[in-house]
Amino acid sequence: MATTTTVSASVLFQIGTGRRRHVMTPRVPVSHRPRSTTIMSSSESYDRANEVKRFDESKVGVKGLVDSGITTIPPFFVHPPETLSDLKPETRTGSGSESEIIPVIDLSGADSGSNRRSDVVDEIRRAASTFGFFQIVNHGVPLEVLDRTMASMKGFHEQPTEIKARVYRRDIGTGVSFMSNVDLYHSKAASWRDTIQIRLGPKLADLDEIPEICRNEVIEWDREIKQLGECLMGLLCEGLGVENGRLKDLTCLEGRVVVAHYYPCCPQPDLTVGLAYHTDPGVLTVVQQDHVGGLQVKYGGGWLDVKPIPGALVINIGDLLQIISNEEYKSAEHRVLANSYHEPRVSMAVFCSPGNRDDVYGPLPELTSPEKPAIYRQFTLTDFMTRFFKKELDCKSLTNYYKM
Repeated sequence: MATTTTVSASVLFQIGTGRRRHVMTPRVPVSHRPRSTTIMSSSESYDRANEVKRFDESKVGVKGLVDSGITTIPPFFVHPPETLSDLKPETRTGSGSESEIIPVIDLSGADSGSNRRSDVVDEIRRAASTFGFFQIVNHGVPLEVLDRTMASMKGFHEQPTEIKARVYRRDIGTGVSFMSNVDLYHSKAASWRDTIQIRLGPKLADLDEIPEICRNEVIEWDREIKQLGECLMGLLCEGLGVENGRLKDLTCLEGRVVVAHYYPCCPQPDLTVGLAYHTDPGVLTVVQQDHVGGLQVKYGGGWLDVKPIPGALVINIGDLLQIISNEEYKSAEHRVLANSYHEPRVSMAVFCSPGNRDDVYGPLPELTSPEKPAIYRQFTLTDFMTRFFKKELDCKSLTNYYKM
């Protein structure tokens, strides 16, 4: 049996800012090594609320725990059996055919008036109404912009703790916050990742607050996302059979937030997750993955890998678009596995939502009829988002709450 070291969370927070020499190691999953599920010698002496508070106040994040050399994850990161039970080997690797089920759509020739536009509209409509997830290639965002932005976000997360701690906070009043787990204090279990969140719109975060290491890249990325988002929303509108600018008129692109997740190697990846399964609350999410992988989508009762494709962007439908489309489009549950590789996984996601929080939203009148009445009631975006953030991330979806 493998020997394990059990380290209390309170001790970890004292050494979490320690530095280790970087040693190059083969890219072999940690899960291939012997491991133990030993967590604490005495669960009765464990004060979860206090340890969570210590972790948060230490501001070291998950990366700080890894840098300290831990071999056992703190107990509050261990997920319940019902979450861990379907982290089976076949869902972690996925067969080639399963990985290729998630549609990959070529946007070249999708300009208005192009002969190919109707084909692209149809492909997006089918993907949005079945999987709620698809990847796009030839999307017009320069690869060098993708590379620069991803590198800058990775660079932020790999700065010394004392530098990142300057923006470690749980409110986003300045438009910028770095933290580990947005739902840390009210989730069943924490997930193995750190996150920086930056408001892009309607009003960009205070420039002085955006870390210098990624400031210019974030601004450049936002310009590209606005252009791409407008294109995608036009295609989605045509797929619904409504006016091309209908979602734009509803300000669905104005509320934008970018998050950059950092998933360090986890010493016990079968006991936790990188991101608990959930659906996104907004209209549309644009995701850039690196090559490590780990993103999965629920489909047909199982979990499918969203295979990283160089230069591709992942698009997923949010709860709000499912409601606005009167369920013509579907939001999909998705999750990220705990990283079992020695190199970190980095991903970026831009969440697009309406900019007008006090406006009323619900199914578009054009999509309802006596034959297909509205499935959802109307609500303000303020009410919608308040309810979303009052719940823990796990299993979070508001579509059922607003059903008629």
